[in-house]
Amino acid sequence: MSSPTHLRLASPNTRRRAPRVVVIGAGLGGLAVALRLQGEGFDVVVLEQRDAPGGRASQLRADGYTWDTGPSLITMPWVLEEAFAAGGLDLHSEVRMRRLDPLYRIRWASDDRHFDFHADAERLREQVARFSARDAANVDGFLAALRPIYEEGILGAGRRAFGDLRSFAPLLPRMARLGAVVPLHRFVARWFRHPRVREAFSFHSLFIGGDPFRVPAIYGALAYLQVLDGGWYCDGGVYSLVQAMARPLEVRSATRAVAIERSRDGVRGVRLADGSRIAADVVISNADVLRTHELLGVRRPWRRLRPTMSCFLLYLGLDRVQSSLLHHTLLVGPGYRSFIRDVTRGRRLPTSFSTYVHAPARTEPGMAPDGGDSLAVLLPVPNLRADVDWERAADTLREALVADLETRFGLEGLAGSVVVEHRMAPPDFAREFGAVDGNAFAVEPTLHQSAYFRAPNRVGPGVYHVGAGTHPGAGIPGVLLGAQVTASLVAQDVRR
Repeated sequence: MSSPTHLRLASPNTRRRAPRVVVIGAGLGGLAVALRLQGEGFDVVVLEQRDAPGGRASQLRADGYTWDTGPSLITMPWVLEEAFAAGGLDLHSEVRMRRLDPLYRIRWASDDRHFDFHADAERLREQVARFSARDAANVDGFLAALRPIYEEGILGAGRRAFGDLRSFAPLLPRMARLGAVVPLHRFVARWFRHPRVREAFSFHSLFIGGDPFRVPAIYGALAYLQVLDGGWYCDGGVYSLVQAMARPLEVRSATRAVAIERSRDGVRGVRLADGSRIAADVVISNADVLRTHELLGVRRPWRRLRPTMSCFLLYLGLDRVQSSLLHHTLLVGPGYRSFIRDVTRGRRLPTSFSTYVHAPARTEPGMAPDGGDSLAVLLPVPNLRADVDWERAADTLREALVADLETRFGLEGLAGSVVVEHRMAPPDFAREFGAVDGNAFAVEPTLHQSAYFRAPNRVGPGVYHVGAGTHPGAGIPGVLLGAQVTASLVAQDVRR
C-alpha cells in the first residue's frame, strides 16, 4: 500500500505545466504540506469543507471574546519556522510569538500545592522538591534519559517515512534499549516516587489522545521538548498561524470533497459534493485517516485503527477574571487513573473530572473585554462508541463540570459570571470534522498504532496522508513534522 510509487510526472522545475496537487482539508497539516509543495513549484489548491481554514485549529469570536477551538500551547517553534520558510514566509514577520513562563500550572483537587512546569531545569527541580527532595535529585537523570529518545525517536524517526516494516524494524531494538517502548507512566515511575510528580511528567500524552498508562514511553519526549524549547503563544492565538499559512495559498472554503478519482497508475482528480471535479496529479488527504478508504471508494480500510477518545469543550466568556488561573492550567480531580480509564476505554461518562483550561487573556488582554475573561475548558470524554445520549447528557454534564470547577478548584462565581457560551461535544466532532466516532485526536497513539503502524504518509500511487492520524502523530509539532515527511515523499515520487 505504501511502497514507493512512480507517478510518471516530471519535476516541477523541468516541465512546462507544474504538477497539480489537491489537498483535502485546511488543518495545520494540510496548510503546512501545501506551503512546502507550493514553495517547491507545485500547483497547489486546498479544499476545506468548512467556511474557513483551520480544521480543529479554528477560532470562535463573540461579543469581544475570542477562543482558539483547538490546540493552544505551541512547542518546538523551530518546526513552525521551518514550515513557514519552506513556503517563503518568515514566521516572526507574520505573527508575534511570546514565550510563556511557566508553561502551565497543575493543580490537584486534594492538594493545596501546585506544580508550575518551567522550561528552566533548575526551577523545574525546585517545583519537584515541593513534593519530594528525592525526586528533585532525579530530574537531571530523567531528562538525560529522555534526550536520546527525543533525538532518535522524535527528531530522527519523526522526520522519516516508514513505507514498509523493513525500514521500521531497526528502530525498535534501539528504542527498547532506551526504555521507550514500556508504558509511559512506568518509565516515569522508574525515576520518581511521588504520585504528583509522576503525573506531572506523564500526563502530556492524554492531550494527543493517549492513556499515559498504556502509550509507549517515547511520548515522554513531550515533556523533554518543553524543557528544551519552552512553551509559546502567538498573539491572536493559534488561529493567527492558520491565517498566516493560508494567506499565500489558494484555499477554497465551503468546498467538500467526496471522492478521489484514480487512474491505473495514479490519480485523475477529486470529485466535489456539487458534482464538479478538480483535476489532480497528486491528492493529499488532511481529512480523518479513518475515512480515506471512503474517499477512494474502498469498502474497508486497509488497516484497522482505533480512534482516540473525544472531548467536551466549553468556551466561556466571563464578566470577571478568574485570577487563580494561569494562561494554561491543568486541574486534576480525584481518581485520576480511573478517570483516564473511563474516558479512553469506558462506555460511560466519568464520575470525576480532570480538565484543561486555557485563559489567553493572561498573556493577551485583548482576547476578552476589559474586566472579563475568555476561558476554553476541555474535558476528555469517551467517544461515540460509548453509550451516551448526548442530546440529554450535554446540559447535565455542563452543570456538573462548572460546579466542579467552582467547588473543587475555587473558581468562585463561575456559573454566575458567564455572559457568552459555546460548547462542543463528540457529535460535533463527527459532524463538523467527519471524525470517526467523534474522536478528538485522530488515532490512539499506542505502540501498535505508532510510526509504521499508523496510517501511512503514502497511501498509494498519487495519494498521501497528512495530519494527526498519520506518522508521526498529533499535536502542532507532530502534524508539521508529518507535513515535511509527506511533502518529501511527493517530491521524491514526482522526480522518479
